[in-house]
This record gives sequence, C-alpha cells and structure tokens, in this order.
Amino acid sequence: MNMLKKSRDSTLDATRSSDSRPCTVDGLLIRLRCVERSYSVGRSQFFYVLRDIILEIAEGDFVSIMGPSGAGKSTLLHILGMHDHAWSGEYFFGETAVHHLKPKERATLRNEQIGFVFQQYHLLDDLTVYENLDIPLSYRRYSKSERAALVAGMLDRFQIVAKKDLYPRQLSGGQQQLVGVARAIIAGPRLLLADEPTGNLHSSQGEKIMELFRKLNNEGMTIIQVTHSEKNASYGKRVIQLRDGWIVKGEQ
Repeated sequence: MNMLKKSRDSTLDATRSSDSRPCTVDGLLIRLRCVERSYSVGRSQFFYVLRDIILEIAEGDFVSIMGPSGAGKSTLLHILGMHDHAWSGEYFFGETAVHHLKPKERATLRNEQIGFVFQQYHLLDDLTVYENLDIPLSYRRYSKSERAALVAGMLDRFQIVAKKDLYPRQLSGGQQQLVGVARAIIAGPRLLLADEPTGNLHSSQGEKIMELFRKLNNEGMTIIQVTHSEKNASYGKRVIQLRDGWIVKGEQ
C-alpha cells in the first residue's frame, strides 16, 4: 500500500470536523481518535507510519498488537507510552486529554501511570538489582523508608532477594527480564506496556514472563504488548492487527 501522500484527504478531514460525538469514559483507560503519525519526505509530502487509528482499551484489558515489520506497532506503543509527541489526533488516558498536555505534563503522567518492559531489558549496568528497582520510585513522592519497603516487597514477590546486590551482567537473560518487569510495576502503574518482552529469551524463560503477565492482568493491571508471537498473544484477551499503519483487525 502506498503511504506517500501529498496532502490530507479532504473527505476524511470533513468527516473529522463534523463528528463531534462525545466519547464514553465508562471503564475505559485509553481512547485514541483519528491518531496519525507521519514524517515529511519532501515539500508537502508525507510518509504515514500510522493512519486514522481509532482504538479503545478498557481498564483491566490485555491487548496484543501484532503485524509485520514496519506495520507501525512500536510507533503506536511509543505514542501510548507518551514518548512520541509528533502525532495528530486525540488521545485520552482515563479522562485526561493527552493531546492537550505540554511535554512536561505528559512526562509526569507517564512516570506516574505507565510502566515499560523492553526487549533489551534496559537495566542500568552500573546499578545493582536493588538500585534498578528503586529508580522508578525516585520519580514519585515516597519517603526513604517507603521506597525501601516497596523494593523489599518486590524482591520477595519475584523471588530475587538473593540477587539484590548483583549487577545486570551477572544475571541470565530471563533474570534480567524478571527484574525489568518488577521495575515496571513497582510503583503500581495503571498501564503496563511491553515491546517484544520475550524476544531475547529462551522459550522456557519466555513462558515464565508471559505467565507472570497473565497473573498481573488477572490482578487487574492493564497490559498492552507488541509481539510477533501467536503464542504470546494467546495469553491476552484480544489482538489488534496492524498493516501498513492501519488497524485491519480488532478495531473498536
């Protein structure tokens, strides 16, 4: 599909401007309305990575975003995670209109409400497991004793107390990802975003992480993962298929 376009489609623009129906907020954590992401490739020419994304995700949902390479999966995840700001459309997180927030306000909302799990773990190499877990708490208003209690509780829950003084390089891939998940949820975010969370793991390690995701979701956490794995997607509740920047399956 050719995604090179000189200007926006006038019919689509007219439809957007005339549709002023309010969006329901009952039970919804995320609402995307006509979200698009493009890059300029010349005078009045744009390459569209995401096109007219309309999506609703309820509190407690477990959604898998799938599609071929280049479909826009990671771009959508970065928008949901408020790392990418150069998009158009409307994004509501709960009742907060993210599209109206300034970059600093988005960063505050992200740090307080969203946890991230990455394929490459993204642990800080020069910090111990304990110190890596403490990092997200530094963005929030916890006392020193509260932070210590939260880290201790997470170490115990994930059965990594014995690893607390080790550095990431001293851990296996599965152990590093376990620490990554613990770090992502230690402050109790409303949303957990995962980008190919088992991509660098052996199958048995991957299954352990996915079983952990299922348990977290059963406890009420909303999870959105990007994955190429049908097996990983089966742990969730529904699948969103992307192709050439469009949602082709699973849209609201």
